Amino acid sequence: MDNPLLETNGLPAFNQIRPEHIKPAIEQIIADNNAAIDQLIDQEEPDWNSLINPLSLLEDRLSKAWSPVRHLNSVKANDDLRHAYNECLPLLSEYSTKISQNRDLFSHFNRIAQSAGYADLDIPQKKALDDALKHFRLGGVDLTGKARTRFLQLEKELSELQSSFENNLLDASQSWEKYVEDEEQLQGMPSYAISMLKQLAEQKDYSGFRLTLDMPCYIATITYADDRELRKEIYQAYTTRASNQGITDKKWDNAANMCLIATKRQEKAKILGFRNYAEYSIETKMAGSVDEVVDFLLDLARQSRSAALKEVEERQTYANSLGFEGELQAWDYAYYSEKLKQQRYQISDEDLKPYFSDERVISGLFEIVKTLYRIDIKQIENKIETWDKGVCFYQIHDADGEVIGQFYLDLYARENKRGGAWMDECINRYQIDGKLQLPVAYLTCNLTPPIGDSSALFTHDEVITLFHEFGHGLHHMLTKIDVPEVAGINGVEWDAVELPSQFMENFCWQKPALHLFAKHHQTGENLPDTLFDKMTAAKNFQSGLQMLRQIEFALFDIKLHQDTGLISEEQIQQILDQVREQVSVVDTTENNRFQNGFSHIFAGGYAAGYYSYKWAEVLSADAFSAFEEEGIFNTETGRRFLECILEKGGSRPAIESFCCFRSREPDIEALLRHSGITS
Repeated sequence: MDNPLLETNGLPAFNQIRPEHIKPAIEQIIADNNAAIDQLIDQEEPDWNSLINPLSLLEDRLSKAWSPVRHLNSVKANDDLRHAYNECLPLLSEYSTKISQNRDLFSHFNRIAQSAGYADLDIPQKKALDDALKHFRLGGVDLTGKARTRFLQLEKELSELQSSFENNLLDASQSWEKYVEDEEQLQGMPSYAISMLKQLAEQKDYSGFRLTLDMPCYIATITYADDRELRKEIYQAYTTRASNQGITDKKWDNAANMCLIATKRQEKAKILGFRNYAEYSIETKMAGSVDEVVDFLLDLARQSRSAALKEVEERQTYANSLGFEGELQAWDYAYYSEKLKQQRYQISDEDLKPYFSDERVISGLFEIVKTLYRIDIKQIENKIETWDKGVCFYQIHDADGEVIGQFYLDLYARENKRGGAWMDECINRYQIDGKLQLPVAYLTCNLTPPIGDSSALFTHDEVITLFHEFGHGLHHMLTKIDVPEVAGINGVEWDAVELPSQFMENFCWQKPALHLFAKHHQTGENLPDTLFDKMTAAKNFQSGLQMLRQIEFALFDIKLHQDTGLISEEQIQQILDQVREQVSVVDTTENNRFQNGFSHIFAGGYAAGYYSYKWAEVLSADAFSAFEEEGIFNTETGRRFLECILEKGGSRPAIESFCCFRSREPDIEALLRHSGITS
């Protein structure tokens, strides 16, 4: 049978991909690319068309073969697939690093940048070329001898360690489950949650109820279960995942992975001449320095602290009024916060879920972007291979009916799927040698699945998650940039990449937008004004605590990657403890090992960059304030956002795209106002 990973002219053939296909395909493509690169660097007078375009096509072929493998490893993991995936990581790392350190290639890029022909390049081409030169330098092109060899080894080791971290987290999370026979033990939990737990049990041929650490189950239990011991048990299972503190197998402890990842990143940064990895990371960000990031976070913490302290006091007082004795513990926070919110605003997730059915939410989301950007989204049901029966495939059409992008939508939590929500590239846009390749995205969530044959009903937070990831998808799919290295999210500074995603979240709070999809799943009735008013009144409930929580994560990340002396798990814990002492206003249990599951920074792309969520939220809140001023469905404002930000991708600095839209620099006041910290 032919290897489906070598057929990269269309969409991935997911149903035909087998673990034994993976390594041979990647080895062959890497060998083909290396041979082609050797020929490309032999030319004496390289230019854009003779060097950079052919290189882009080589990279595209490898990307289209690896993308479905990487994706399947995240959404349908098994031992054989994981083994094949892990076998390829050192091959890909070595290939990538050798390109970055190829001096002949760097010399050719430099020659193009300094040639008379540079002036004839368009803005995206110049940005791509400038980015490439920086990537060469950050990839070690100037290194020689032992430093060069060591850098190559570090890159290999880091790719393997980061994969190991993610694997440990998934295995530890999926190894925990709790069976409950008596429904009385689930008292306080909404009916939808009990039905979900019953369905989880039925999947294992059990007659009672089954709890797991999948997010819909964990959130429902920790928020609603009256049984305090049950809340404590699931809290401790969740917060000790992949650590030596948990009840799961210690073989999944991520302590060694964390230490090695942190120390090897520091070594890598020092080889390149940086004082620490945080400085290395900032080189490709909007922020000008590590100090600027720390000052930004501490200023936000200062402005949020008094509100957070008041929120803690209110929660404790309310718990006491219900007969609670003593000080609230970590497994009590969400429970009593929800009780207080219900008492104060007379609203709960269970009140809202009937108005957020999956079909209507998706339809409304598509209608919103149709209004804003004059695009149509249509589901394609025939002849599209997917990795699960619950995955849907869609095409985006412009105002003239032309297809401009496509995406897979994988909404629901299930076994062997890593947690969280994300957008990833399946295929990137380019226009090279007269051929236009359209972008394709993976949009992945872990939302509450359907119960039986009924529609899935989402919490409002889950609706926000879907809108967030769709914003990333639009950034990837609506680009009009033809240079792949800066099309869509490529080339966008990491601390600006969350702008389109966080921007989309705002529509989940606007009545005209909600009227498009917030309809009762049985009656079709619009979300009543009384519920809308309660929902918006509760929007900033405990926003001070939420702000400090995100700042805690971001400061821990930055300080971890500033510290060049880390050698132990205890030192990592000390950094986190010091950050908590500096900004947190609540106590954390002694055995909490949040860091062992912090995949954003230890396995994802947010190392020394987790602050990006708050940094970009300044941009997104300020951008949305233009719609508040001009009308949330103002087509002219939508056109401007599309043309200034979404279509431009990474073809210019993010600050230029923002200023194009707002005609000024960003202002933090909109974020503070949206968060309820200032009026």
